[in-house]
Amino acid sequence: MDFTLLIIIILLALVFDYINGFHDAANSIATIVATKVLTPFQAVLWAALFNFLAYWVFGFGVADTVAKTAHTSSIDLIVILAGVIAAIVWNLLTWWKGIPSSSSHTLIGGFAGAAIAHGFRDVTDPEHAGFKIVNWLKAAKEGELLPSGVMIVILFIVFAPLLGMIISYFISLWLMYSSKKNVWPKIVTVVLMLLVAWFLASVLVPYEDIKKPRFESHFWSFMTEPANIKWFLVGIIFYSLAIFNLLFSSFSTAKAEKVLKKMQLLSSAAFSLGHGGNDSQKVMGIIAAAVAVYIKMNPHHVDLSSGWLDLNVVLPDDDKGIKAHMPGWIPLTCYSVIALGTLSGGWKIVKTMGSKITKVTAFEGVVAESAGALTLFTTEHFKIPVSTTHTITGSIIGVGVTKRVSAVRWGVTVKLLWAWVLTIPVSAVLAALIYYFLKLFI
Repeated sequence: MDFTLLIIIILLALVFDYINGFHDAANSIATIVATKVLTPFQAVLWAALFNFLAYWVFGFGVADTVAKTAHTSSIDLIVILAGVIAAIVWNLLTWWKGIPSSSSHTLIGGFAGAAIAHGFRDVTDPEHAGFKIVNWLKAAKEGELLPSGVMIVILFIVFAPLLGMIISYFISLWLMYSSKKNVWPKIVTVVLMLLVAWFLASVLVPYEDIKKPRFESHFWSFMTEPANIKWFLVGIIFYSLAIFNLLFSSFSTAKAEKVLKKMQLLSSAAFSLGHGGNDSQKVMGIIAAAVAVYIKMNPHHVDLSSGWLDLNVVLPDDDKGIKAHMPGWIPLTCYSVIALGTLSGGWKIVKTMGSKITKVTAFEGVVAESAGALTLFTTEHFKIPVSTTHTITGSIIGVGVTKRVSAVRWGVTVKLLWAWVLTIPVSAVLAALIYYFLKLFI
């Protein structure tokens, strides 16, 4: 029975992953469709490709954070099943209504809500009973700057769009300042280029520190190290903007618009990479948590290798020195499924993201997508599962504010904020109800 539940959870998690793809497709293609750089069909193909390519760029930090939303030693498989079902229901409802809510927060809210229901119903251990069953806040590990836990995810409901908004605001000012026929903007840009070169040199992982080189060649192992690929992408985004800024003042309006539309292909691709890397990991985290719970409930049946269905997932345990392990087919499947979901579109949300918040031109598109990608790469680096929806919305608002505050349709934005605030509690309550219902039959 437990193994059957485990397989059902994995299948439903992949269903959620697929829904996440078409629910959040608008995040990375709304601006590129609104500016007519690509047709809707071309745009979803473009986004889906880079959703999938994220498999070779990102690690499993976010997956680990999601897997540890609740104490896996104190929950059962029905908790995870209820959480996934609630996340699917809420995602489909908000997609149907055209509301760009967060798939990430839906999943975490559902997982936490079902766990709390279980904590009050079946857990007698005072350390994990009731609300204590959820990992609300956990101190930062050695070498990490931020703590982890559900409270950090909740805080980033505010911080992720705010960070996206701030980055897009300053990129907008930078571009507008560079359009002036003056030497000072170019000096500022050159200084920034030197500072970013210094920063990238300090964070890239040298060959000597790469634990599992992908090639015998030192050069190609260095170039293809996932952590390095991410920073190379940050560099490509920044330097493409910087080079454009150096030339901006010499362009006519028509020429600048033409170049910006081509740059949107890069910025949209970068954001799609961030979307794939951030959101697919959450499904991996759910699968990892389900396997951990199954092993806890069946300690004598721990060999989960069965041909291609290798489920020997291991969650990291720093206290015991246990390293994480994720069978290769799981991330490959998760990235493939979210890419297929993106191919299915999500046109109601495209309309909201691409036109209702503020009028979007190629300028706004490049800035918003670049800011969103940089925000996602940063939060993924700190293993924080944030909402790609919130991130790109904040970025679009930030670029709108640079024109004038009234350029942002605040009525639409306030409605989105309410959807964001309600997503976790509504998903949690829904998951709790589903948990109690399932307990009547399982």
